[in-house]
Amino acid sequence: MPYNKSTIWHPFTQHGIAPDSIHINHAKGAYLYDKNGQRIIDAISSWWVITHGHCHPHIVSAVQAQAEKLDQVIFAGFTHDPAENLAEKLIRHTGEAFDHVFYSDSGSTAVEVALKMALGYWENKGQARQKIIALEHGYHGDTFGAMSAGARSIYNRAYDPFLFEVEHITVPVSGQESASFEMLERVLKANKNNVACFIFEPLLQGAGGMNIYSPEALQTLCTMCRREDVFLIADEIMTGFGRTGSFLACDKAGINPDILCLSKGLTAGFLPMSATLCTRGIYDAFYSTDKSKMFFHSSSFTANPISCSAAVASLEIWENELVQSRIDEISNSHETALKDFKARTDVENVRSLGTMLAFDIKAENSGYLSTIQPQLYDFFLRHNILLRPLGNTVYMLPPYCISKEDLEEIYETLHLALDSLRDERQQCAV
Repeated sequence: MPYNKSTIWHPFTQHGIAPDSIHINHAKGAYLYDKNGQRIIDAISSWWVITHGHCHPHIVSAVQAQAEKLDQVIFAGFTHDPAENLAEKLIRHTGEAFDHVFYSDSGSTAVEVALKMALGYWENKGQARQKIIALEHGYHGDTFGAMSAGARSIYNRAYDPFLFEVEHITVPVSGQESASFEMLERVLKANKNNVACFIFEPLLQGAGGMNIYSPEALQTLCTMCRREDVFLIADEIMTGFGRTGSFLACDKAGINPDILCLSKGLTAGFLPMSATLCTRGIYDAFYSTDKSKMFFHSSSFTANPISCSAAVASLEIWENELVQSRIDEISNSHETALKDFKARTDVENVRSLGTMLAFDIKAENSGYLSTIQPQLYDFFLRHNILLRPLGNTVYMLPPYCISKEDLEEIYETLHLALDSLRDERQQCAV
């Protein structure tokens, strides 16, 4: 088989069958531009990270200014204004439900930090708890702790023998709430005083298939865990910063988790960074004159000043621009578009939440490895739109700056893609 001409190994790419990667030269707003000048609508926010749009001038200016002042410094024993300002803003924007912020460099590491905080808390209290509860179909990252908390799936099948045990319960999607509650009750009873934490993607599971469940269901699960002193870890890496319609998905459910994981939209997609926020009680379990009780975790680039400056600038955009109005406009547009997709007979489970719209194409080979995926991906790119289906699940999650005209173009292209698949099936049936 022919090898890709590039020496780069790309993520989530089977190079044995994938075409050469598209070379992007620059980006602006909701658009990517390849080296030939072709414009592509970024309808998935470049893997869900771009919030305000590519190369927002306020963030560009903040990063440029910081790069001339301080590029990097060890964060053990040192601090700097961008990190301090960011921590203050994060606590304020999350309703002051948290007291401390721990920085790291990706969504996966934010989850690793959260799990270590929860398990370490009970260890330092002399009440070691061994169990972690998570939702089925969840995805929390690709490092080993994050993979363990996530669903056992094609994503991590090769590493399954090396993952630690996690109790996975049914997702409380519509119609399955009771099954989820009953399963959680059984797990809590079977592991009395031995469950350290419950980790979840609030209201919307991303890589697991854009699964939606209700705020009321999440409230019930969290209340059940609270009764057993089980810490709540909200993985808002994908859902945070407005994706579900509110600043945090937890806001819709009216819950305050003990630990909050943030990344992706933290810097508005400008630079890699993550933050794990926690309550004072968790921090205090590691606060001691005994050095062995400190929190043993670090990254060489913890609280990189330039990344922190990008994140501060992003939050300033939230404070000074009509970001929520833009989110509401996208959400309203999706709600209108849903009617036409629901009228089709070739799709099912049409759904939307905040800036996310999704549906499942009826297919014999469903799931992440569905052969429909490469067909659709190629079709969308030929129409100059970046949409990357999760198998037979098609979704869009655009940056907040996207225009109504671009949204309409995306909806129209989705219908054209479905029509093309329908016509192809009809021809094969003849």
